[in-house]
Amino acid sequence: MSKAAHQQDVSVLSSAKNGLVYLTANDWALIADKARRLEFKAGDPIVQHGKRTHGVYLLVKGTALVQIPGEVNPRQIGPGEVVGEISFLDELPATADVVASEALSAYYLDRPALQSVFELFPHLGSRFYRSLASILSRRLREVIGRQASSTNSR
Repeated sequence: MSKAAHQQDVSVLSSAKNGLVYLTANDWALIADKARRLEFKAGDPIVQHGKRTHGVYLLVKGTALVQIPGEVNPRQIGPGEVVGEISFLDELPATADVVASEALSAYYLDRPALQSVFELFPHLGSRFYRSLASILSRRLREVIGRQASSTNSR
């Protein structure tokens, strides 16, 4: 990948409102250096319910659908979003299916790569986990809001 394309990817990730919002420009440079860029075709699974992820995916280009068991309508996500974070955090199987709805590019950060960066730069680890907490809080509120809406419409 060219340096310009790499910088564009980092720009997309660092400017995302629903992503790892507490990371600094230096943090992004370190993380992007450790990530693997993966390509998915429409219909390809990114995260599979019931399977561990062993890392997190940062969507760079394209969109995906998140299907949570028991929910009727899948949620669409796009560039800057993080997936696989619950399985990454608790080291248990994924709680949802995430499937590419079109051609999609993502950075994959596995646990050993992240841990090596966090050992060298503990404050980066703090900002990373704070960002994940913020993402999970927002998503939980969205799920609760959808459940409340469906209960009220009955």
